[in-house]
Order: sequence, then C-alpha cells, then structure tokens
Amino acid sequence: MSGVSLVLVTAPDEAKAASIGRTLVEEGLIACANLLPKVRSIYRWKGEVCDEAEVLLVLKIATERFEAVRARVVQLHPYEVPEIIRLEVDAGHAPYLEWVRSAGQFAG
Repeated sequence: MSGVSLVLVTAPDEAKAASIGRTLVEEGLIACANLLPKVRSIYRWKGEVCDEAEVLLVLKIATERFEAVRARVVQLHPYEVPEIIRLEVDAGHAPYLEWVRSAGQFAG
C-alpha cells in the first residue's frame, strides 16, 4: 500500500468547503483539498427525499492521519452527519505520494 488515502466530504456550499479544506491544510492534517462544485445529491434524510446542490471535497492525506482528519472535519462541518469516506490509494506517482505523506511535517 502507498500510505496515502483520499477522503471524500460533501459540503453545503463552496465557501464552507473552502473553509474546511483551507483549515485542514493550514493545520497540516492534509496535503491538498480539491473542491468539485455543482454536485447534485439525492438522498433520504429523516424520512424525506432531498435533492440538494453540494460541493465535493477530495482530500489527499497520509493514511495514518485519517482519524485526526475525520475528527476535525466533524468539528468544522455544519451537517449533523457529514459524509467522511476514506479510500485507500493502491498506487500512484511516487514523488507525489511522498509529498502527500510528508505534508504536515512543516506545518505550524
């Protein structure tokens, strides 16, 4: 395994997504956050079918930081039950993966 994961998080709008991503980068918890605007989410919540615009964050993290990232996203996120899904990266460009793993070493 590469020691790198992607974490998917949906947010209600671009401003909140950017705030979460920037905070996580500034705190050295993640290497990078990509914001994919104009995601349409259709889901059932509390007995109702919802159809909402959201923004998808794709976070690049060292796998060992997942629990810290998960906990911090929960603190920063406005949703009662935020989406936080970790996907393991099996392979990739070695210099990029090393950069992701080392991100946060110089934070502070």
